[in-house]
Amino acid sequence: MNKVSYIVFGVILFLYSCKNEGSKNAEKIAENIMLSGVVFGTSYKAIYNSKKDYSKQFDSLFTVVNASLSTYIPDSDISKLNRGESVEVDDHFEKVFATSKEIFKKTKGVFDPTIGDVVNAWSFGADRNKFLTDSITIDSLMNFAGFEKVKLENNKIVKPFGTYLEFNAIAKGYGVDVIGEFLESENISNYLVEIGGEIRVKGKNVEKNKSWRVGLDEPRFDGGQSLFKAISLKDEAMATSGTYRKFKLDENGNKYAHIINTKTGYPTKTNILSVSVIAEDCMTADGYATAFQAMGIEGVKEYLKSHKELKAFLIFENGANELETLTLNNFPEN
Repeated sequence: MNKVSYIVFGVILFLYSCKNEGSKNAEKIAENIMLSGVVFGTSYKAIYNSKKDYSKQFDSLFTVVNASLSTYIPDSDISKLNRGESVEVDDHFEKVFATSKEIFKKTKGVFDPTIGDVVNAWSFGADRNKFLTDSITIDSLMNFAGFEKVKLENNKIVKPFGTYLEFNAIAKGYGVDVIGEFLESENISNYLVEIGGEIRVKGKNVEKNKSWRVGLDEPRFDGGQSLFKAISLKDEAMATSGTYRKFKLDENGNKYAHIINTKTGYPTKTNILSVSVIAEDCMTADGYATAFQAMGIEGVKEYLKSHKELKAFLIFENGANELETLTLNNFPEN
């Protein structure tokens, strides 16, 4: 359940460093516990105020979510659906479906979970400087796209055969919410959960007696990583979508993001390098971070005028190829 086709994340968690990256660790940190490991093709961290090690519970939750939503697992519910099999979906699937449908409608189709086959066809990867996809292929695949064609009825998905469904643009955020909600069910009111740069926090960092501090990555085309700015979060979630590591160039040097225009099936020409969105839950923040990449700066500004529940921070290139930023709806300065 890796969102490589859609976004590259630009958030650095700099509160703690993790020993033996890639393996599970549970460490006592003053009054906090930190758990870390690998999930959804990336890494996760959870820091929370408790004496209990919930690593086994986390693993069980991740397994269930994967079994429902991962297109990388052949016998997952979503893989079976994409093969045309009849499946009764679980609560995880229903929650992600409902939020995806809501964002799809509110963005007028800019966010569309049926565009995955088109993204795959463009094959953003080894050949970054040449468009390999012909118009006939794209037009053919676009005939099957359109989330309005997909419905959930009596715990079953109804969709045209050939319509490919995936939630990779929102699933990591949902995974963060699943862990956060589990911790809350255990009466833990101070935590930070992060999966692949998507973050949800509650309360404060008890060890430091301060708000949770997270960092936003500086857009760099050299593959390096450095801090752009640090902000404080409390009882909210943040997701980031970046295009600066995954793009194509045309013969005129124009950059085309790996975010696909859901109306045309072609990569989006954009000067936006990074979009960070703060919302009440991480699944919502994740979906909108992807959608805002495709909307363009003016589209995001207009959309957020009537959606004050969302906060956004954009990093983009101006006409002189210099970095500029845009803060919307009181996204925190620090």
